[in-house]
Amino acid sequence: MIITSAKTLSSSPFLLRSSPYPQNPNSKPVSASQAFPESEYRTERGLTFDTGDSFFRPESATGRDLGVLAASLYKKSKGGVRILDAMCGCGIRSLRYLVEAEADFVLVNDANEDYGRTILENLSQVLGDSEEERRWVVTHSDANRVMTECYLRRDFYDLIDVDSFGSESSFLRSAYNALKLDGLFYITSTDGYSSGGHRPYHRGALREASVLGFRVTPLFSYYSYHGPVFRVMLRMNRGKHPENRNYGFISYCTECGSSEAFLWNELGRICCPCNDAKVSRSLIVSGPLWIGPLHDAAYLTEMLNLAEQWGWTSNESETDLEKLLKQMIEESDPKLPFGYIKLDEVASRAKINSPPLRTMMGALHKEGYAVSRSHIASNAIKTNCPMAQCIRIAKELQRF
Repeated sequence: MIITSAKTLSSSPFLLRSSPYPQNPNSKPVSASQAFPESEYRTERGLTFDTGDSFFRPESATGRDLGVLAASLYKKSKGGVRILDAMCGCGIRSLRYLVEAEADFVLVNDANEDYGRTILENLSQVLGDSEEERRWVVTHSDANRVMTECYLRRDFYDLIDVDSFGSESSFLRSAYNALKLDGLFYITSTDGYSSGGHRPYHRGALREASVLGFRVTPLFSYYSYHGPVFRVMLRMNRGKHPENRNYGFISYCTECGSSEAFLWNELGRICCPCNDAKVSRSLIVSGPLWIGPLHDAAYLTEMLNLAEQWGWTSNESETDLEKLLKQMIEESDPKLPFGYIKLDEVASRAKINSPPLRTMMGALHKEGYAVSRSHIASNAIKTNCPMAQCIRIAKELQRF
């Protein structure tokens, strides 16, 4: 492991500096144009930084917003927050944790040593008069190695952020081991095939936690089209989920479009009503995977309230973050199932034009079904209305 120094980039310990900013998440740090005037730089939530040669997606800003809000809520409830940013890239996420969430300490790691100067230049904006308080350190090592070494030193963290590519499965065990009980694990997957339960030999987040004697529950689950990227904030505690009621399988019938959840004891009896309770080749089964709630409504409400306090929402028109959080809160209705239905699929099966989303939602509400918009797709809904009834209602709307 290489620990870099801000002055020499040598393998010597880096003395961390305390932040000069007042206890205000909207405060402005030193301008990056002063810190590195020759560089091209970006601005995110008022923080200016250089991306250098690192891989950077501006579209991921919303995911960073959600992480910062969660970190700040943790600090407010626990009195402090120590964060491990296992794959920091150019360091903007760590910078935001330090300035906006006011993290007490951030271990900033990226395996690519070539990013070292960029990371240090960005974090050098967090300056102070005293070197007594160590607030951040930069390392260059494999993410699993960093987390495993933290575990062996018993240096546990309140929040671990692993913004990885591909499947998240290879980072689960080392992250859980380095996480405090009741801590937060912000996980990333760009491999929807594995995350969707299509590779059952890959241990998912729930199974890996269970093997280690932990239970994890999602506080929010976020999908973004770029990548695509799946990000989930998990809370970890000791023990197992009772009766595995939120851990099972999901079926989808290509013939009628119905989708259902099944528990382990129903695995040999999975069928679709459109086949008179007989085993059908039209069924696609995914799992095992989490089939419980994807969000915690109370937690999301706290996040939304904090975003409003910080001025991240608008009184005039909804910001993208505000719209997302409100949609997630709507999706948290316990009556709603795990998945979503695209209205284009409903229209295709009904052989009609796709009905307007608001009109369809109103008709479903009128018939007593629970329904909300889905943040995953713009023309999709979450509802406990069966596909067959959705088709019927869409056809009736077409007549008017």
